[in-house]
Amino acid sequence: VFFLSALTSVLAVALICVFLFASGMPAIKEIGFFDFVLGMKWKPVNTPPSFGIFPMIIGSIYVTAGAFIVGVPIGIFTAVFLAKFCPARLRRILKPAVELLAGIPSVVYGFFGLMVFVPFVRQHFGGDGTSLLTASVLLGIMILPTIITVSKTSLDAVPQSYYEGSLALGATHERSVFCAVLPAAKSGVMSAVILGVGRAIGETMAVVMVAGNQTWMPKGLFQGLRTMTSNIVIEMGYAADLHREALIATGVVLFVFILLINLCFSLVKGGEK
Repeated sequence: VFFLSALTSVLAVALICVFLFASGMPAIKEIGFFDFVLGMKWKPVNTPPSFGIFPMIIGSIYVTAGAFIVGVPIGIFTAVFLAKFCPARLRRILKPAVELLAGIPSVVYGFFGLMVFVPFVRQHFGGDGTSLLTASVLLGIMILPTIITVSKTSLDAVPQSYYEGSLALGATHERSVFCAVLPAAKSGVMSAVILGVGRAIGETMAVVMVAGNQTWMPKGLFQGLRTMTSNIVIEMGYAADLHREALIATGVVLFVFILLINLCFSLVKGGEK
């Protein structure tokens, strides 16, 4: 039964890959690989149409990097606090709160960002508020539960002897945590970062609501942009023929992009070992 369950998971991934590549590669071939991936204009209704997704690729990279900068340090330090510094009474409040964050639908996050973050950015930084900064902060918050939960689990799994041995050598509590326990849990923490980044780059609804969705190159921290996921969900409802195939091809590029990110993190983990 367990073996069949594992095969089902692998089969699901394989079927997704086959569908994406079988449906998307003909469009890439017809448009031209470099015209598609490096093209600067996305105008599917023009005559002739233009299907360049390079601005969306850069937008996805910027938003993911922004979410990484916001979410990863806060998530890791929160996990360390919950695992090694937090009083028991406070932990009973914070832990369920973090788990509650994981259960909130992304559209609710997007609505919150639209009602709170967008007006704040508009008032204090100018523009219309839908921007790279807004999307990055919102995604940084959305990936926190994943990073916190997985990192805390990894920290809790480190043998207590690591911590006690560091104390026996004369280290302080803080030094023992950051120099003995945290390095021992680095593999699990790195996995938490990978999962968080994967969610950030694949997020759609929240980004659609707060990023602005312009199809040109991102022009600044307080300007709007469009990601690959947003491009697919916005236009798939009315797309047809080559336009629809180009959107599926965008999914192929996104899939490859996620694989490359996971590969880079895996190489970093392997290099650390």
